[in-house]
Amino acid sequence: MQTRHAFSEKVRISVSAMVGMNRYSSLIPLNPGIILARQSGNYQSPFKGRGMEFDESRLYQPGDDIRNIDWRVTARTGKTHTKLFREERERPVFIWVDLRAPMYFATRGMFKSVMASYYAALLAWAANHHGDRIGGVIFSENSHNELKPHRGKIGVLRFINKLVEHPSWETPYAGQGDNQALSRELIRLRRVTRPGSLIFLISDFRYMSESDENQIIRLSKHSDVVLIYVYDPLEESLPAAGQYRISDGDRDMSIDTYDKRYTNRYHDRHQLHIDRLIRLSRMGNIFLVSSTTLDDPLQVLQSKMVSASRL
Repeated sequence: MQTRHAFSEKVRISVSAMVGMNRYSSLIPLNPGIILARQSGNYQSPFKGRGMEFDESRLYQPGDDIRNIDWRVTARTGKTHTKLFREERERPVFIWVDLRAPMYFATRGMFKSVMASYYAALLAWAANHHGDRIGGVIFSENSHNELKPHRGKIGVLRFINKLVEHPSWETPYAGQGDNQALSRELIRLRRVTRPGSLIFLISDFRYMSESDENQIIRLSKHSDVVLIYVYDPLEESLPAAGQYRISDGDRDMSIDTYDKRYTNRYHDRHQLHIDRLIRLSRMGNIFLVSSTTLDDPLQVLQSKMVSASRL
């Protein structure tokens, strides 16, 4: 399917563009039966599945897990009972979207903030298609929107409206220099999510600390976590030798790529960031998706997520 024309917004998003992602909702599998495309040579799934809720108690049978003994009913009846659980019909899907100042940048394609928003909208509509509830956290250095999981189209539209109306689109660099926003928002996310959730973290993960990594690992112990790392090609490697001027709209700076030592340090710094994310994904059994500002977000998601029945 040709979709590139569908991702035409470059520096700012609109409600119509985000709502338009609904047409692809059936193309992104989020059900617990999926597995993900090959990473590091092995097939692995970040999805633990939906949460389990208590259904009923029955008399203990040989082979039952003793951890599921219902001690309250056992004490009342004098006979050992086991708790039975059933899979929740609806799973909370949390979409955590980074709109901090560094996300309002691109040399090619679209702003990282716009790419992150396309991913968020695609995943929200996919979650709705699969019958899940949609919640999220949308944040910048100066603003925070928290949405509790809500089912149906209303939940998606509520999320999209908060995303489009976030004040950072008007003043993207107002909080520049605040390097603690990522830490604050990860702590908040841990407070609002519940075990059995599916959590997508969409960010460039700039200023991520060791403490932040630990917060993400803690999330992954009880929920399914997917990191979507968005970056501009210039952040990966500098252009051919020459003098270049770049601007964020407020400030200009020049880059001298004739200096080989500088370009090597620049590349090494980005590679170190990538290595940290890879290490984090392995430590927490977290799936990592990388995306440049030139990518087609639908194709990226489809290339990573494939149904088990096709393998």
